[in-house]
Amino acid sequence: MLGFVLLTATFYANAGFVNPMDFDGSEAQKQEVIDFIQTQVKKDYCEGAIDMCQDTTLRMMEKQNLNAFKKLTQANNKKILDKVIADYCEGAIDMCNYSTLSMMYDQNLKASNETLSW
Repeated sequence: MLGFVLLTATFYANAGFVNPMDFDGSEAQKQEVIDFIQTQVKKDYCEGAIDMCQDTTLRMMEKQNLNAFKKLTQANNKKILDKVIADYCEGAIDMCNYSTLSMMYDQNLKASNETLSW
């Protein structure tokens, strides 16, 4: 039961999230992305432990997230992106923003082509 409650809470917390690889470019999805970004940025910077709720900070982070989203629409490894989204948007870690997803996608993609050596 607790798992269902957590899953439901996570779903509603990330309502409006658009997977960049599923983005169709429609005006409706563009608005969904903007709404999600604005909501997440406000939550992160105005309602969290750190109070950095200033218009300058909010606009800067919104732009950063929108640019990260646009970059992620060009991602070519769905398996890695889906895992990053699962880890940061659907798990216990609440860091579901496109900037974090983009950074972690890039790092995971890079690591997937590396091996440990002396």
